[in-house]
Amino acid sequence: MSLVKLTIKGISYSQTQNGAYALILNEVDGDRKLPIVIGAFEAQSIAIALEKEIKPPRPLTHDLFKNFADRFDIVIKQIIIHKLVDGVFYSSMICERDKIEEIIDARTSDAIALALRFNAPIFTYKNILEKAGIFLKTNPENENKSSILDDVLSSPENFGMEETNDSKSSYTQQSLSELHEMLESAVNDEDYEKAAKIRDEISKREP
Repeated sequence: MSLVKLTIKGISYSQTQNGAYALILNEVDGDRKLPIVIGAFEAQSIAIALEKEIKPPRPLTHDLFKNFADRFDIVIKQIIIHKLVDGVFYSSMICERDKIEEIIDARTSDAIALALRFNAPIFTYKNILEKAGIFLKTNPENENKSSILDDVLSSPENFGMEETNDSKSSYTQQSLSELHEMLESAVNDEDYEKAAKIRDEISKREP
């Protein structure tokens, strides 16, 4: 199975669920985007890694992992988002120590937060991108969303919150045609978090 390289396009704050964010991954050699709903703590950690000028006074969990790995000469070589089941992305970290590679399972949000700290590339399989990738119509006026990082970094009371299954909106009552219409509407409104959830519901029904 061929791998597709991804880059981080940005983080979008959820307008419908307090403390939830959508991480937008961009296909390097294409126009598809892969939205992944993440929690506030992971969003904060990724945002800080993206903003090189920001250094927390004490190491965050992902910074601690990086310091620990550096001390014992462990390097993360790459991240692979290798599976999508019921709307949940599964990822692996390819690590190396003394020229010996090991594969470690990780939540996708954690894996990406660490990939930024190790300057490791992010990949997914072509079939996952074909199943879960969407074409987002961006508004050039909104391309520079510096306020996104402000949203992530200005709400410390939300950091550490974890998403629960009962917090997710249910789209089980809608037909496939209705879901596709809702997906297009969410994309046009740049509601990435909603688009990701609708996309996940469609992927459950379509082979």
